[in-house]
Amino acid sequence: VQLQASGGGLVQPGGSLRLSCVASGSVFRFNHMYWYRQAPGKQRELVAAITIGGNTNYADSVKGRFTISRDNAKNSVQLQMNSLKPEDTAIYYCKDSQGFWGQGTLVTVSS
Repeated sequence: VQLQASGGGLVQPGGSLRLSCVASGSVFRFNHMYWYRQAPGKQRELVAAITIGGNTNYADSVKGRFTISRDNAKNSVQLQMNSLKPEDTAIYYCKDSQGFWGQGTLVTVSS
């Protein structure tokens, strides 16, 4: 199983980014999917989750700003991030419910 995350970059506060994670080697539609992040000097934390049925859950710190979605036809999960703040700066990782992790994509929010 491979999870390939992409879409990170440098953005100004208040800006937006869209992360994508494409899965291969697994039956994607049978997996819940997650986005985690790890900021410098901090533990990895769960940001958003989406179930097989499309139900979503978010960390309090990103509610109302981030949206997780999935496209089973493309074996992909996305994280739309709006109104970004400097404290959102982190490496973002996707993960599936089998425990496989993507390689991470860096998001830097800075002016």
